[in-house]
Amino acid sequence: MYKREFSVPTRQDLQLFPEDRRPPRRRTRRQSRLPLAMLLLSLASFAMALAVGMPDEEGEAPSGQTRSLRVISVSRGEEPVLPRGEEPVLPEEGWSLLLVNPWNPLPEDYDLTLTQLSNGHSVDQRCYPDLQEMMDDCRAAGLSPLICSSYRTQEKQEQLFQNKVDRLTAQGLSTEEARTEAAKSVAVPGTSEHQLGLAVDIVAAANQNLDQSQETTAVQRWLMEHCWEYGFILRYPEGKSDVTGIIYEPWHYRYVGREAAQAIRDQGVCLEEYLESLTT
Repeated sequence: MYKREFSVPTRQDLQLFPEDRRPPRRRTRRQSRLPLAMLLLSLASFAMALAVGMPDEEGEAPSGQTRSLRVISVSRGEEPVLPRGEEPVLPEEGWSLLLVNPWNPLPEDYDLTLTQLSNGHSVDQRCYPDLQEMMDDCRAAGLSPLICSSYRTQEKQEQLFQNKVDRLTAQGLSTEEARTEAAKSVAVPGTSEHQLGLAVDIVAAANQNLDQSQETTAVQRWLMEHCWEYGFILRYPEGKSDVTGIIYEPWHYRYVGREAAQAIRDQGVCLEEYLESLTT
């Protein structure tokens, strides 16, 4: 039996800061009298250092595209920094099937590397190629999908959850009642799949309401039919709320890998049920 606990864990917030760039030191009168060869060498080294420290150019993405801008390493509890050409340390095998729900919080030592999209959103770099392909193919079908939510920091999730609690208490619910009710539609901080970097909320450009009306849009009909081909699943399907702990959300897609996505589709189960079947 699942037991729901809605205590908010204390976590250090993840902030994405650009690399520190310090201004070059001003030459002194003594330095200006260096031999010409040494002066030219110094200037060349300085120019090279500036070139290495420059961030990726953030031009606009082509129309209808979701272009990757830069890769950002993120470790929980540490200030993330831009990598310097080194390959990130990837989690152990099975990363795409990590279960995060009301009863299974995000591990304290969870690490990921984000790919930042042109619209400001970010996802785990390992699911980015499949996400890009899915979005491109959806657009090629004449549709207009829009990613409205992706990776979230602990602070962002706390803000969203508290906003929902505040709205419910304003309607007359007690704080405890409001937190319980809020958790049905907004994950308790530390238990949101968006903090994994593997979940995206996708809506139709013509209907950006996060409600059940999404399921009637051509975008959602296409995604529900084809998302498994790209390793994604509709994470909170209708009729599975008792298992997932979250209401039906016909806009929330989770990356699990192509093999698992096909199995989940073929079996007609949710992620919790699929993972349980692997242990029996």
